[in-house]
Amino acid sequence: MLGTQKAHARLFYEFDLETHIPENHLVRGIDRFLDLRELHRDLRGFYSHTGRPSIDPELIIRMLVIGYVMGIRSERRLCQEVHLNLAYRWFCRLGLEDKIPDHSTFSKLRHGKFRESDLFRRLFEDVVATCIAEGLVGGTGFAVDASLISADVQKQSSSKAEDWDAAAIDPSEAPRAVREYLDTLDEAAFGAATTVTPKFTAHADPASQWTAARKGPAFFAYSDNYLIDTDHGIIMDVEATRSVRQAEVGSARTMLDRTERRFGLRPDWLAADTAYGSEENLVWLTLKRQILPFIPVFDKSERTDGTWSRSDFTWDEEGDRYLCPEGKELRHSRRNYSDPGRSATGMRPRRYRALKADCQDCPSKAKCCLKSDVRSINREKYEIVRDFARACTASAFNEVAQRRRKKVEMLFAHLKRILGLGRLRLRGPLGSKDEFTLAATAQNLRKLAKLRSQSSNGAAPA
Repeated sequence: MLGTQKAHARLFYEFDLETHIPENHLVRGIDRFLDLRELHRDLRGFYSHTGRPSIDPELIIRMLVIGYVMGIRSERRLCQEVHLNLAYRWFCRLGLEDKIPDHSTFSKLRHGKFRESDLFRRLFEDVVATCIAEGLVGGTGFAVDASLISADVQKQSSSKAEDWDAAAIDPSEAPRAVREYLDTLDEAAFGAATTVTPKFTAHADPASQWTAARKGPAFFAYSDNYLIDTDHGIIMDVEATRSVRQAEVGSARTMLDRTERRFGLRPDWLAADTAYGSEENLVWLTLKRQILPFIPVFDKSERTDGTWSRSDFTWDEEGDRYLCPEGKELRHSRRNYSDPGRSATGMRPRRYRALKADCQDCPSKAKCCLKSDVRSINREKYEIVRDFARACTASAFNEVAQRRRKKVEMLFAHLKRILGLGRLRLRGPLGSKDEFTLAATAQNLRKLAKLRSQSSNGAAPA
């Protein structure tokens, strides 16, 4: 006779949730390094001492951490998963009989007490401090990069630049994301990053940038900026900015300064791509922060018409001159001044010219100055700094630095493919900041759980 399995009701159960979570489960590794003991003290001033007790903020934070660690993007689904998954219940300090908060609680706390207390930033920095204490941060070499994350808006709901007037918006009647946009018009990371007006402005999230930087169809996006330590790929800082190069480069300085101020760490060298190789940024790194730049120089002097570029000429620092490929010299001045200061080389723009006789009789004139009588070269004010950066990228260590820089690109790939953050769910500058900060916190916690739990238990977490 075929038997059937039937569920029998029991009056009492003996169930220990602790024994049902495997020792090598990812949530155990994360729980080991997530210290929320100071959370209630930090938030005490944001809660009333009278009335009905509120939902424990630690529970909300733990649920958010689970959501970003496991790539659960929907808060409705997150509540369902925590309700059903024993490991998630254990991590959130919930028993079998405990109820799960409603999904609307996340929005209320995020837009209220959590942002007022800057809780997500403090949580992120606490995790970074744990990474430093666990020996995962060397502090010698850093890398910086930015990645585009799609905003939660559509092209159909946007206006052209000439049809959008920020001055005509009434903040009291505007949605939250629009009010945040108005508040950031003077910030270097957003409105003040560039004077160029975007082609389109999204009605629901006007701070997002219309961009075609991926060499494909344009879309609205924010830039997620990471500053990482290259030893183990720990994210030292994270910043949300407008998706323009000026804002991304400015965020690198902000993150370096904040990391030094918060943790007392300043790298010996920094690796980045050409977008960070402007003269202004290289001067800031080398002269003001004494950081070696393994960054390709952003140089517009290269010619594309087949004639010799400035890089084809040899600079003679001692002689204060350029030598052309034919061996002729280009000088800034050929006079002998009685005042040595007038001919002294310094950090100022100069123009170097060849002799007309040398150029007229030169067999390579067609490759050098076909449309002019003599060849001249402009030397920028801080060209010596740019030359120093070129020397760094030409050194043997540059290959090592660039290989380590790939770790930040791997983190962005992990962020989008594994954690599912290819498109934002929250709108506005503060919404993107919250999502990027929580995602970076989740990636650092996963790295801690993998490296330190593996070393202590001898096996990687599931």
